This record gives sequence, C-alpha cells and structure tokens, in this order.
Amino acid sequence: MWRVKSLDAILATAEKKSLHRSLGPVQLTLLGVGAIIGTGIFVLTAAAAQKAGPGMMWSFVIAGAVCAVAALCYSELASMAPVSGSAYTYTYAVMGELLAWTVGWALILEYAVAASAVSVGWSGYVLGLIENALGFDWPDMLQAGPTWSMNGFIPSPDFSAGIINVPAIIVALSVTLLLMIGTTESARLNAILVAIKVAALTAFIVLTLPVLQADNFTPFAPNGLFGTSSGMGIVGAAASIFFAYVGFDAVSTAAEETKNPQRNVPIGLIGSLAICTIFYLFVAVGAIGAIGAQPVLGLDGSAVQPGSPGFVAACALAENANQLVCSNEALAHVLREINYPAVGNALGTAAMLALPSVILMMIFGQTRIFFVMARDGLLPASFAKVHPKWKTPYIVTLFTGIAVAIAGALFPVGQLADISNSGTLFAFFMVSIAVLMLRIKDPNRRRPFKTPLVWILAPLSAFGCAFLFWNLPHDAKMVLPIWGGIGLVVYLLYGIRKSHVGRGIVDVPELDPNAPQQPVPPMPGAPTPGSKDEN
Repeated sequence: MWRVKSLDAILATAEKKSLHRSLGPVQLTLLGVGAIIGTGIFVLTAAAAQKAGPGMMWSFVIAGAVCAVAALCYSELASMAPVSGSAYTYTYAVMGELLAWTVGWALILEYAVAASAVSVGWSGYVLGLIENALGFDWPDMLQAGPTWSMNGFIPSPDFSAGIINVPAIIVALSVTLLLMIGTTESARLNAILVAIKVAALTAFIVLTLPVLQADNFTPFAPNGLFGTSSGMGIVGAAASIFFAYVGFDAVSTAAEETKNPQRNVPIGLIGSLAICTIFYLFVAVGAIGAIGAQPVLGLDGSAVQPGSPGFVAACALAENANQLVCSNEALAHVLREINYPAVGNALGTAAMLALPSVILMMIFGQTRIFFVMARDGLLPASFAKVHPKWKTPYIVTLFTGIAVAIAGALFPVGQLADISNSGTLFAFFMVSIAVLMLRIKDPNRRRPFKTPLVWILAPLSAFGCAFLFWNLPHDAKMVLPIWGGIGLVVYLLYGIRKSHVGRGIVDVPELDPNAPQQPVPPMPGAPTPGSKDEN
C-alpha cells in the first residue's frame, strides 16, 4: 500500500503512453479561466449572500487566498512532472500508492460532481431565460431533481420540487460528445466561450457599479464571521464559494497535452486564478451595491441555510420574492431589478452559452485522472484506451459524462457544490504536504518552478484547506469519509492486486523497431537494474 512510483518512472510511463501535446500558454490560461468562472459566480453568489450578506466580499478574498497558495504548490509539482494526473500523480510519487488512490478517488468528488453542479446551474439560467424572454413555462417536474435529506445513513428523496432535471442531462451529454472528438477542438471552442463569459461579466460590472448604494452594505456581516450554525457566516460562505475557484487545478491535468509544460503550466495556473479573482470582487461589489444582499430569515426569525426547507418557505413569501438570495440566476436577476431586463436576458444567454465551458474542463479533468490511474493499473486498462482517430480517452470520457448527467438530473446545485468542495480541499491539502515532502526526499531534483517561501506558504495552504473543510455544512463533510471508505474497498478488491508498480511493471520508452537493439540507458537518478531501490 505504501509503495511509491518514482518521478522518473512516472515520466517514462507518460512518454511511452502519452497524449498529443497541442496546448500553448494562452490556450492553457483560457482553459483555466473557462474552468474557474462559472456556476460559482453566476449561481452561487446568491447562496453566499444568504450565508454572509455583504460580507461575502471577504468570503471571496478568503477562498481566493487559499487557492493562491495552493496554486503555487501545484505549479512546482506540475512543472516537475508535466503529466496527466494532477494531485493523484504527485501523491503517488511522494506518499505512496494508498494515499495516491485516496486522492484520485477524492478528485472524483471535485471534477465529476462539480461538472454535475455546473450542469444544474446552467439549467437554472436556461429555464430563467426561457421564462423571461420567451414566456414559456417549462414543466416543474422536469426542471429540477428531488431534494435529499439523510434518514440516518440512508438518503431520502423528496419529489415535491421536481423529478428530473432534463436540461442538465442535455448539456452534460453534449459536452461529453465534444470532448470525445478531441482536445484541440474543445480548446478552440472554449476560447470563444470564455470571451462571451468575460464580456457578460464586464457588462454586469459596468452597469451595476454606477448605481451603488452605500446603505446596501450594512449590516455588513449579519450572520457574523462564523455564524450560529455549521456552514454559515463569512467563513462558511468562503467554504461554499470556494467552488467558484474550483477548476484552476484542472490546468495541471492538461500538462501532458501542453507544449513546453515547465513554463506554460505555471502561467496557466497563476494567470487564470489572478484574472478570475479580480472579476469576482468587482461582480460581488456590483451585486451587493445595486440591490443589496441581505439574507432572508426563517419564519421563526432565525438564520436559515440556503436550500433548506426554512429557506424555501422564506423565499416563498411575497416580500422576499425579489431578493437576490432567492434567485436561481443571480446576476441576470440583478440586472432586471435595476431596469436592464434586456441586458439581463443577454447575460442569461451568455451564461447559457458559456457555462458549458466549465463542464467541459471538469469532465476533461476527471477523464485525465481516470486515464492515468488506469495507466498505473489501479483501474481497468480500458479506461486508458485512446481512440485511434480522435486521440482522446473516449471510453472513460463517455463513462464520466453519463455519470455527470445522472447526478445533475437528480441533485440540487448547492449540495453538489459543497460535496465537490470536500474532495477538492482534501486534494489541495495533500498537494501542499507533497511539496514539502519532496523538498526533503529529493532536494536536488530540477524544479523549473519553485514555490517561493515554501516552508511558509505550503503549511499555510494546508491549514487553509483544512480550515475551509471544517466550515463546510455537516452533510458535505460526511460525504468525504463515506466516499473514501467505498474507494478503499475498490482498491483492496482490484487496485492493490493489479497495480503495475506492485506487479513490478515499470514502463519505459519503447525503442524504435528499426534501430539497433541496445539497452535503454537509465534516467538520471534512477536505480540500477537489480538494485535494492529498484525492488
């Protein structure tokens, strides 16, 4: 369980079974921006306001600060090992196979569940656009999945809100088909979608900042810093709005398909995060200042979690119908409230066109995690099969897309986002530790990008991830250990026996069949054949 796959072996495996390198720094940064700006800012702004009020501005800062230090840790590891796999690969090289498996398994919560959440967010904007621009009332039972509650350890559905989210299914499967065709084609379309998305947010900022009202910022933190219950307050909102930054690490999963990854991956990671943080702060200020962002109270006057029965009942009251926190399409709602209905509909259209770019990057990241785990033998080999024409791992892409569509059809966006955050924060925590361990275990290895002040920033990143995880809602926190237990069973039944490292299979670049047959020289730092280290 604790066997380690050295970085030399990882790089050799990637060279033998590599994906096509086609992405440059601009494409990679746009992929990062496309992955980050999405449901978090377009949809979850309302949920953050319900938890923190105007104080959600600080929530964006807190979440962005944790992501910033995590991005620096990611950059160092991604530049050293420019291969698919993200946190899974780095953990395998430093901490061993068991912990690598747990990280890879947790990343399913990040990528696949996040893609489902974005699909549901896209559905909300599309249905709002259909209702406001076209005047068509989509059937209630087909616009949302059931709400879920835990009856002990058994999830219990309530179908009063809906049965199935049909638009979420449509967008998830459409993006899946696009990704199966090819990476370059997906990146080109993504660049167009990112431009639309940035233009929409820019229009929102330009129209809302001139109508700011200072009174809308008071009280600034109606639920306090930590709130009166789990997941509330400014910090609780930061833990949820962290989802707005999920996706920047997906850039590192594209390292194996990137030209000059030692230079371009850090550019993509840090550049996309910086661009998105600036946008988020301006959008938050505009939304709060334009119409206010005060939480609604339960019928008994208490603070209520977004999406809870008490919250639904409060939003059903006539006096709360136009509140920001009660909207499923927060930014478009703000523009309609300040007498820009046409622009609000246009922003809804932009969200409809642009949010699929986030789904694209989430499914992209998930399939690359599966791809590299299968390449290591921990998952069936069919997951690593590359299409001869499309040059993509098409089987695992289709499998992931179907799972994303099912989850998007049956779960609400808020629950999906918090569950996704639990997996993301765990993966970021492990990366922060891996950077420090590798500095100790292999201090002389070439590091094209070095995390500055690593003995300060890496522990700060680990602490920040643990702190935000602790402030997630209780149900979301419990999903991670339960999901991890399921993954451990899968590993013990399959992965531990099929692991290439465990079976002594070490992939190296194949010789040219037409070249003289000569032994392959060992890579620098690699153990010599028959040595103790090799065994």
